Amino acid sequence: MDIQAHWNRVYATKGEGDVGWFEPVPAESLRMMEAAGLTEATCVIDVGAGESRLVDVLAARGLRCLAVLDVSEAALERVQNRLGDVARSLTWIASDVTAEWAVAPMDIWHDRAVFHFLVDAGDRAAYGRRLRQTLKPGGTAIIATFAPDGPESCSGLPVARYSPATLASELGDDFHLVESTHHVHQTPWGTAQSFQYSRFARVG
Repeated sequence: MDIQAHWNRVYATKGEGDVGWFEPVPAESLRMMEAAGLTEATCVIDVGAGESRLVDVLAARGLRCLAVLDVSEAALERVQNRLGDVARSLTWIASDVTAEWAVAPMDIWHDRAVFHFLVDAGDRAAYGRRLRQTLKPGGTAIIATFAPDGPESCSGLPVARYSPATLASELGDDFHLVESTHHVHQTPWGTAQSFQYSRFARVG
């Protein structure tokens, strides 16, 4: 499957509130960022951001060291149009997270619901390399995936489900699990989806 074509088609044919992962306020992500010491000077990358409103909130708080990555150029263009002039001061990366790309070192790596799409071990290994390449030593990785009792597929694609412990095992010894929480996401049409959110500190 051409992943870029798949996600471009999704964002070209569906509105913001027509996708199951839409959330008007990324509350749990923000809570974990604040627990990690978020300030205006913090550098954050949101991988697989889609049309998430996380970047809007962070930019409104005065952060300018922000990078937004998504495989879908259509999604990024829609977010840029939404942000207007603010978008010019941010970094935009149209790429699969597992591909070759680079950005300045970041304090926080945020991923809400990308890692669980990586059902191939090689893709997970590539994700880990990008994570280690990008996140500063001592930095924070916030990764949300479907929980063990969550959906088995999303947007027509298979997913891998994780507990905080199995996710920590995938990331390896370079990452220390600081906290985790179970989160029930309500889709725009009222379906409950079980997620786990985990916050890691990079120790290696």
